[in-house]
Amino acid sequence: MDKLRMESPDMVQGNVEKIAALFPNCVTEGPDGHGGLKKAVDFDKLRQMLSGDVLEGDEAYEFTWVGKKAAMVEANKPTRQTLRPCPEESKNWDTTENLYIEGDNLQVLKLLQESYLGKVKMIYIDPPYNTGHDFIYNDHFKMDKDEYEQQTSMFDEDGNRNFTENTDANPRFHSDWCSMMYSRLMLARNLLTEDGVIFISIDDNECANLLKICGEVFGESNFVSDISWQRTYSPRNDSKGVVREVEHIVVFGKQSAWMPNYLPRTEEMDSKYKNPDNDVKPWTSSDAFASDAATHQGMVYAIQHPFTGEMVYPYVGAHWRYQQDAMLQIMNGWTLYTFKDLHDEEKRAEICGLPSSEVRQGVKALVLALPFEVAKQQAQTVLERGQWPRFYFTQNGKGGIRRKTYIDNVGGKLPTNFWPYSEVGHTDEAKKEIKNLFDGSAPFDTPKPVRLLDRMLTIATDKDSIVLDFFSGSATTAHAVMRKNAQDGGHRKFILVQLSEKSPSPNYETICDIGKERIRRAGDKAKEALEKEGIGIRKLHEYKNRNGSIQGFNYSEWGDSPEIVKQKKQMADALDTGFRVFKLDDSNMRDVYFAPDDYTQDMLSMMESNIKPDRTALDLLFGCLLEWGLPLSMPYRSETIDGCTVHTYNDGDLIACFDEKIPATVIEAIARRKPLRAVFRDAGFTTSPEKINLTEIFKLLAPDTRIKVI
Repeated sequence: MDKLRMESPDMVQGNVEKIAALFPNCVTEGPDGHGGLKKAVDFDKLRQMLSGDVLEGDEAYEFTWVGKKAAMVEANKPTRQTLRPCPEESKNWDTTENLYIEGDNLQVLKLLQESYLGKVKMIYIDPPYNTGHDFIYNDHFKMDKDEYEQQTSMFDEDGNRNFTENTDANPRFHSDWCSMMYSRLMLARNLLTEDGVIFISIDDNECANLLKICGEVFGESNFVSDISWQRTYSPRNDSKGVVREVEHIVVFGKQSAWMPNYLPRTEEMDSKYKNPDNDVKPWTSSDAFASDAATHQGMVYAIQHPFTGEMVYPYVGAHWRYQQDAMLQIMNGWTLYTFKDLHDEEKRAEICGLPSSEVRQGVKALVLALPFEVAKQQAQTVLERGQWPRFYFTQNGKGGIRRKTYIDNVGGKLPTNFWPYSEVGHTDEAKKEIKNLFDGSAPFDTPKPVRLLDRMLTIATDKDSIVLDFFSGSATTAHAVMRKNAQDGGHRKFILVQLSEKSPSPNYETICDIGKERIRRAGDKAKEALEKEGIGIRKLHEYKNRNGSIQGFNYSEWGDSPEIVKQKKQMADALDTGFRVFKLDDSNMRDVYFAPDDYTQDMLSMMESNIKPDRTALDLLFGCLLEWGLPLSMPYRSETIDGCTVHTYNDGDLIACFDEKIPATVIEAIARRKPLRAVFRDAGFTTSPEKINLTEIFKLLAPDTRIKVI
């Protein structure tokens, strides 16, 4: 029976273990600072293992700044902080799967490493732009002016400047911003699924640096795009120099193979699809050929034209899109064809760009099986009748061969790297959105438009994805997630993290207060619209409910029948507009828990518990979830058994009892439920025999249960 660590994972030691698995000879032991030993890397040996030659010097291509190493150390350093649940500030605490976390996002990201490792499909952040002002994120690795000047050797031994700066502060601010982003992105990458992606809003000041940081953290090969968002519809003419009309959205995937989902098709795209031959469905004309003839020599052949009699070949460097057998079936829709060897190797070699001796031999042509005039009359009949075969002849039969591409065989629109405001909104639209929610006032200065986030959700998530925003601001991301779920029947979950900064609005104390209120109001409006308009808000003609059954509707025929009203109500009820609030705080445990050597026996005897007296059972429960790597959004229940409070999380993933002096009957009741994990308070057992009895009960009744104490 082990004790829970009650701190985030030690990522340094985790990395050391990975190195040890690859290069065991490069790992040694060193002092851990507490009188014991821990594994450590012999970097000289590792350096030699990674090179066939002895490397001399320290020159390398890299992007660096003052404080970069400290930022890496800070990211890997474990935290002893915890997340304390706040049901009273939450909405639908018992049923929601959304999270809103107040606190420094660096520490929060550390705490989420176990519970959400590899589970987040999309991350969007809108970090503070580096405009020359101090950051509210006062990380430990931030330097004051004196520290910066010392590390950069700005002054010589006599106190004279070694070089001249444009301003005293500017270089330091660049370093601070880079350090702030670097440590957080290192942690954020771990949370992404293998097919996950991150979007980062940024302006011109740090875009170049951000691209370099992301290239290092995510890998340069995983760069997706630097999207230009047209943020304004009325550029200011009073700006100096070039007017800034766009902002950047830097996009990196977890892997280089990341591909976006299609955007919905537009009316303009669909307008290209016609039906001139009265086919069963609309189509557009496309090329009958594909490139790279040399590697597809079997698809380089002649087809006899039924209207002119000439032999039609692919153009130089191209081949037919279908093999002869498939093309034979298609062309038989015009008239009867057969295979014939024309001994046309020289012509085919010319098309393939090869000598005739190297081109594939014996590739047969498709020729008319009937006399030309008979075949021509049959083809003319098909042309006049309509519903032409997949490959057709242009200019009323006198032109070349083209291919029909049907509208239901093509996807939507692939996103580009330019997002105009007409498609994704602009800053004025964002301000109007928040004003509409807050009765005409705008409590937040720089929100993003919901349509902008909707575009990201469309191309980067599926209906059950987890979406993370750890610079959440006014909570536009949550607003967009709820609206997207209302539109497509999805069940996306959001995790928002925001530092409790002072609010710019006199009506709200902090930015967190603004964000939480926006989620409440936006969620209520989404439910109201869904209950009122039903399927209409989704722009769909069918609704797929949570159980997976399909109910088809023709929206134009909808009325206000009791059944329809019922369906609308069910859709609204299924929409998750709640959120669980957590606040970052110091550890639930007294310092003695982490550093017992600093306390004497007399001091220990005065302490009744190693748990802080202001912590509730709910605090301890969710602290255990973080420690054990369980998500914070699952359902749980509490009950009383023989006078003790027992908490069951997600139907037995974890059962906990934090009471003191737990009777054996309670332990037996918990063990009989065979939970995956069981947690007790150390003070629940006053003697060693009681702890032994606990172990024996679980060995007998639930041998597979993992037991720990705090």
